[in-house]
Amino acid sequence: MSQELFSATLRIGSLFLASANVIVAFSLLAYIASHNLRSRVAQAFCALITFVLIVFAGDVILANVDTLQSASFWLHMQWLGIAFVPAAYLHLSDALLRTTGVTSPWRRVTVVAGYALGAVFFLLAILTEWVVRDGVQSSVIFHFRAGPLFWAFALYYFAATVSGVLNIQWARSRCLTSASRRRMAYLALAFAAPGLGVFPYLLLTTMSQQFSPNLVLSVALVGNMAVAIMTVVMGYIVAYQGALLPDRVIKHSMVHYLLRGPVVAAAMIVLILVIPSVERIFGIKRDTVLIFAVVIASVLFQVFISLAKPYIDRLIYREDREEMAWIQELDKRLLTSSDIRQILENVLVALCDLLRVRSGFVVVMSGEDLHLQVFCGPREPAIAFLKHTQAADLVSCLQTSRRDHGPGLQMGDFMVQNGHTLLPLRSRDGETTLGVLGIERWSPSTDLTPFELETVSALVHRAELALDDMRLQHEVFAVLRRMEPEIAQLQRWGSTPRYAQDALLEALESSPIRSPALSAMVRDALSHYWGGPKLSSSPLLRLSVVRQALAANDGVPAKALRAVLHDAIERLRPSSERSLTAGEWTVYNILDLRYLRGERIRDVAARLAMSESDFYRKQRIAIDQVASALSAMEEEIISSHGQATKRADASDLTQL
Repeated sequence: MSQELFSATLRIGSLFLASANVIVAFSLLAYIASHNLRSRVAQAFCALITFVLIVFAGDVILANVDTLQSASFWLHMQWLGIAFVPAAYLHLSDALLRTTGVTSPWRRVTVVAGYALGAVFFLLAILTEWVVRDGVQSSVIFHFRAGPLFWAFALYYFAATVSGVLNIQWARSRCLTSASRRRMAYLALAFAAPGLGVFPYLLLTTMSQQFSPNLVLSVALVGNMAVAIMTVVMGYIVAYQGALLPDRVIKHSMVHYLLRGPVVAAAMIVLILVIPSVERIFGIKRDTVLIFAVVIASVLFQVFISLAKPYIDRLIYREDREEMAWIQELDKRLLTSSDIRQILENVLVALCDLLRVRSGFVVVMSGEDLHLQVFCGPREPAIAFLKHTQAADLVSCLQTSRRDHGPGLQMGDFMVQNGHTLLPLRSRDGETTLGVLGIERWSPSTDLTPFELETVSALVHRAELALDDMRLQHEVFAVLRRMEPEIAQLQRWGSTPRYAQDALLEALESSPIRSPALSAMVRDALSHYWGGPKLSSSPLLRLSVVRQALAANDGVPAKALRAVLHDAIERLRPSSERSLTAGEWTVYNILDLRYLRGERIRDVAARLAMSESDFYRKQRIAIDQVASALSAMEEEIISSHGQATKRADASDLTQL
């Protein structure tokens, strides 16, 4: 009885861990594929984890199969994963070595050959009995017996695995910084996970008669547990490869993804396995109990993760705990434009009710113009007021209002103009007029009572705080937008591992065409097209197309950049006959007249029959198109270099 209980426990444990590995593998595959698939390392990891996923999915399916005939089909399908795991090992190790600057045509050929051998062994496994044969059932375990060529596959499997491990060690030895060496060490340890996951199936195939089913189940149980842990470690390290985000962002994103995905899914598997397989529980069908249990557990897990989030974040952000807590709290306290409008509208409604008037509005200063921010009641009075009022006249009229006394209001502070009673809305320091509050003119028989004046003053103060906060937020956001290109560049540098390679600095200095500030770089260079620091010190000098143009421009970088910009503009020249009024010529005409010929904005706008505001808008579009043309020119140079490298590699292989 105890032996049967032990066997049943091993089967349930093995099934749970195999299911957990399927969930973890699929979750990591989805995460890496959606977050970092541009990295060669991530692509290779996705290939490896896909084949491991197939192996464990087959294991879960076989645990629920009753007949040997049905099991035979799934055993053959399981070999799709088993046969390709060694090739994926080589693929991942080669990708890691390439990130350290070690490239080898022979190693790439080996990877391709590995996948070809995997395909051959898979076809032999499903179509012949040369690799595996005779599906059998030992106790509750379905497996194949070894065929005459199984030793060849085992040799290929272990040779590829050892080669992959040696490549990983080589890659680790080339890491320069402690962080990159530590990550590569973790990856080297976790690299054994796919091998451990497939090993029990090789063991069953070759030694099923020598070992008891319980021993094989025990080995599978331990192996599955190790695979689950090491697969997560591998995915965690691969998520950093080539990512352009800070480590803390990647760590936070992945930890919460694992908690809300694989952990919750594994808990559901536990519920399904733990709830007894009986017809009824407390008079209720088992399926009904299972549905209730899964729904309740899903909700409770989400609640638990939300409650535990602050403590989890403390572990993730150990060094930046206070800063991150402040940033997260700031996200809740920032006021959007809709929030500001809601506050101002509430103020207007309260004032109109207090003073028994039908309409009111708040206008803000936008340069030399007035802009309607919010209104209460009919819109027409506010529009009519703006139509007949000049911003300069309004500011002059309100200059003396609320100046000669304390923070409270007096009846003399109210100004009347164009049928409205007005009050200026000023910043905290009282120096800047942020806007004007206007309400329909009322004719009280007496002045406002002190209580009413105090209420009006409090409401006006709320409106001023809202407008002042909005102004300050806009200033902060403007600073952050100016910093955004530099922040993006710093994140690229911070996420670039330092390896022992000659092209290290070139790797760190990413191409300007990848920068979100490319249009700003082009605008600055064009503004000093005929000479100046914005041309001679432009980041665009790092472009390959500019370096290639040096020889034809006397080796002078500024002259080469000027020539490249000229070529980019000429690419935008339409093929039809030139016209100063045709729409298709607008972009080219603006670039030619403003920058290549250096004419003044006013003169260019007059020649093109457009207003200056329209000119500025179309000039931004023109500069964006020059940036796109530069990007295309740079990509052509990079592509031609890549083709030349491939031809050189092919030549090396031919000579070898």
